[in-house]
Amino acid sequence: MYAQKYDVLIIGSGIAGITAAIKLAEQNLKIAIVSKEKKLSGSNTFWAQGGIIYPENHNELLRKDIQNASADTSNDKAIDVLLENASKVFDEILLDKANVPFNLRKDGHLALTKEASHSEERIAYHKDCTGKAIEESINIKLNEFKNNITFLKNYTAIDLITPSHHGVNLKQRYEDEKVVGAYLFDQENKSVVKVISKITILATGGIGAIYLHHTNAEGARGDGIAMASRAGAKITNMEFIQFHPTAFYDQNSHRRFLVSEAVRGEGAILKNKAGEEFMVKYHPDRELAPRDIVARSIVNELFDSGENCVYLDISHKDSKWIIDRFPTIHAHCLEHGFDMTKEGIPVVPAAHYLCGGIKCDEKGQTNLKNLYAIGEVSCTGLHGANRLASTSLLEGLTWGFLAAENIIKNISKVDFYDLDKILNWTLAKEDCDLALVAQDWLTVRQTMWNYVGVFRSYSRLKRAGALLNELSDEIHKFYKNAKLDDELIGLRNGVEVSQLILKSSIQNTKSEGCFYRYS
Repeated sequence: MYAQKYDVLIIGSGIAGITAAIKLAEQNLKIAIVSKEKKLSGSNTFWAQGGIIYPENHNELLRKDIQNASADTSNDKAIDVLLENASKVFDEILLDKANVPFNLRKDGHLALTKEASHSEERIAYHKDCTGKAIEESINIKLNEFKNNITFLKNYTAIDLITPSHHGVNLKQRYEDEKVVGAYLFDQENKSVVKVISKITILATGGIGAIYLHHTNAEGARGDGIAMASRAGAKITNMEFIQFHPTAFYDQNSHRRFLVSEAVRGEGAILKNKAGEEFMVKYHPDRELAPRDIVARSIVNELFDSGENCVYLDISHKDSKWIIDRFPTIHAHCLEHGFDMTKEGIPVVPAAHYLCGGIKCDEKGQTNLKNLYAIGEVSCTGLHGANRLASTSLLEGLTWGFLAAENIIKNISKVDFYDLDKILNWTLAKEDCDLALVAQDWLTVRQTMWNYVGVFRSYSRLKRAGALLNELSDEIHKFYKNAKLDDELIGLRNGVEVSQLILKSSIQNTKSEGCFYRYS
């Protein structure tokens, strides 16, 4: 086992983590960015299609829309932080430094579109692959800081290091609760690296991949939340999981291709197999109602009809305009036998976004000293019980920036923890049976989808508890004795996060926002 030291360890490579990296790198700090993937597509940012809110100055109308979408449960203090900072951060990072190629109007200003629950056009976008454009552009900027940024690709974070859990001496249990680094699994060399850092940032994204059907990157399995929970960080709002109403219906994949909110924002209509428009029955805003309402409406339609999907129809628009506006979606539909310029797109709901996570303040700080959480892994309270469309990229951008500013201000007061006072990782010797891992993953995903999904009830949650508790015991025994593997590490995290979601779902008996419990 070998060890490394960095001023700041960033676990995760989406918009939040790499935004923080730009600010920190400018101060010549030694930074490591950890990604369990070899490619950029490992983050949820990469797969974000619709766009990002362009927050012009102090927009109180945006505050109203955020609160309305959340069923008036969003944290006003978090909204204040967003309104006060997001505009300057957007301009500095995305426009001035990263030069993201957003679509422009003929006059050279940003082209803006509208999405569900927005009262005005305020979404900046790059075609229908906005996240990909943002991530690629910021990473090009990061290449200017090669001397002080180390990219640890194909490394999986195992656990956060805390003296109370990983110290060599019992007396270390009496120290302040703090994070001093992390153990990382080198997937290529099958070894563990002990990383000591002054500051650790979790930017690991969401939990969609613990569900049978989801729109996330396959690595979005709650790693950061599980690690933080084991270390003693506060976790909150875990029952609030947003199911995207319109994911492409494909029987052959757990990860469902997202059909962007922007398609409905541009006038697409939801229809059943008979060609009937049905959203008028459920909400006055029809297709532009909050996501939770649209998702439940679709599930109701499917239950009543016995069909497998509904159809999102924008074929009444000009064909050339559709192809220019949604080239990625158009290409995916054609590849699977559908022409969205002539017919409806088959869609179903899928797990999409976690509104809860690691509790943090307006600077991204957690209750554990020297640990920050930013992006979807965190819970600032901005989204409350239901996220307003296109706020997630803006939240990650803003809190990545603010966390970095706070770190820069205070890092001179932080010392490296003594490397020799932290235990080395002990590797298990039994081979990891990946067939067992795959089967356990399937059980987790089916349990979460069937019993802790769009509709929840006491009887469903009770059944999920019985299944997950038994499975958790077996997985932890297996994990303790088997050689490390990325899928095994993820399985341990996935079942723990599933139990956190289940616990929150049982405790909350009130349906709010994207959490719907009928008994």
